[in-house]
Amino acid sequence: MQEPPSPGLRRAPRALIVLALLLSICFAIPTNAFDLNSRVQEFTLKNGMKFLILPREGSPTFAAHISFKVGSVEENKGYTGAAHMLEHMLFKGTTTIGTLDWEKEKPLLEKMNRLAAELDKAKAEGADETKIVELRGALKTIQEEHKKWIVSEGYSKLYQNQGGVGFNAGTSKDDTNYIIRLPSNKLELWAFIESERMRDSVFREFYSERDVVAEERRRSYENQPTGKLYERFLATAFIAHPYGQPIIGWASDIERLPLSEMENFYNTWYVPNNAVASLVGNVDMDELKALAEKYFAGLPSKPLPPRVMSHEPDQGGERRVSLTFDANPMVLIGFHKPTMPDNDDYVFDVISQLLAGGRTGRFNKELVINKKVAVSADTFTAPGSRYPNVFTIGGTPRPPHSTQDLEKAVWVELERLKTEPVEEKELHKVVNNMEADMIRDLVSDYSMARRLTYYQQIAGDWRYLTQYLDKIRAITPKDIQKAAEKYFTRDNMTVATLVQKKK
Repeated sequence: MQEPPSPGLRRAPRALIVLALLLSICFAIPTNAFDLNSRVQEFTLKNGMKFLILPREGSPTFAAHISFKVGSVEENKGYTGAAHMLEHMLFKGTTTIGTLDWEKEKPLLEKMNRLAAELDKAKAEGADETKIVELRGALKTIQEEHKKWIVSEGYSKLYQNQGGVGFNAGTSKDDTNYIIRLPSNKLELWAFIESERMRDSVFREFYSERDVVAEERRRSYENQPTGKLYERFLATAFIAHPYGQPIIGWASDIERLPLSEMENFYNTWYVPNNAVASLVGNVDMDELKALAEKYFAGLPSKPLPPRVMSHEPDQGGERRVSLTFDANPMVLIGFHKPTMPDNDDYVFDVISQLLAGGRTGRFNKELVINKKVAVSADTFTAPGSRYPNVFTIGGTPRPPHSTQDLEKAVWVELERLKTEPVEEKELHKVVNNMEADMIRDLVSDYSMARRLTYYQQIAGDWRYLTQYLDKIRAITPKDIQKAAEKYFTRDNMTVATLVQKKK
């Protein structure tokens, strides 16, 4: 359940251009807009929940996404990791799913939660160790008793027994998603389970799951060089905006995250007027409408809190941070940039493909092959897209070269973007690769469903998909030069370096 990759439209082998043309014929999709405007159907319930449907013939299956426009940026100060922790809890079931007998389980769950809260309070107040040990023992005893009444992975088992695959979820800075692929005749099962998840979730095993998340943090961030460096990089690049805080949360916040915060987060943000569902595949529109009315229409809408947060100030100077770790050196170089629908965001997608678009990208040709200063060098946008973000270059130097050598070589390529207009032939190849990558991705029911919910939530309209390639095709060499001159400056740069620990 890691942060899902950004659906950035880039990096495709050139051979896929032929495949793209074939697919556009097979699916009768004009290459200028894929004809999604006429094929995607949509409706909104009275409670504000939006549904997007793309019927496709063929396999008697469908992919379903439910996206909630809430991520780590909505967390309250001191409670980082709440969005990710809640995602874990929403796999624990309801009063009818995940329990052998709710009436017998409920008093045990309530007692367990009271004991755990009392233990948290005792630790926070520095209580006598004897009392803490006593509370831990009592909590462990009741946890073992409670386990006898729960059905582990109740949702997963229900879905798997009915042919479901790919059941998962993901929390990002911007949104949280729940996904599944099912046979077409299980549409009602999906509607029942997902509406129950929104209506009646029970936060079973919260305190033991909190320990699981704390261990996940130690494994994926504190004991992993790439994760730890990335965390330091974002915390340095963002000093005001919550994009600088980790999705999984800071360790001290996770350890004391209260159950009451989970309940508040769930009741505030997991409401129908904050949700978008997309279904792609062999789905009947009339059937879905009827099921949506039956299962989702009764969910009450609620006013959403204002999404007001600090704006990241102009950087006003170079920032650097280093991390000492027993691992090979690496470097992250970031530049603040605008997000969609600003035209420069499209320009950066082209720059990304130009610099790091596989074997023909400039980084691979110049830094890896010609100068042999890098083992690898890549680009990505971090850490989200609802708010202005950071264009990031990541690389590993090739011995005996240092991270400083690699940084200098990267700057040569960035300065080249400013001083040398990109040749039309190279730009045309980049755009072709981006088109091919996009068409390849749209063929998958899963990817299409994800893109529909993503752009509806983040861009405000799924039709961003239909406009994207026209925007990309319109970008000129001059646009690339102007963006490079504006954003690739020392005053707008953040550098995070992993320094190998000396033996």
